[in-house]
Amino acid sequence: MAQLKVTQTRSAIGTKPNQRQTLRSLGLKRINDSVVQEDRPEIRGMVATVPHLVTVEEIS
Repeated sequence: MAQLKVTQTRSAIGTKPNQRQTLRSLGLKRINDSVVQEDRPEIRGMVATVPHLVTVEEIS
């Protein structure tokens, strides 16, 4: 199964609480923090909630 590398590129300061919680759920804590997640609909939905704060790369 494919994987996604999610990297936080912007700060969560000043964002809505649900966006901060989404970053935490993805496993991101600070700027330039990266995590590798399975490419599942749940993860895609979380990334869609905070597209302005993260960048996504697909890893095969």
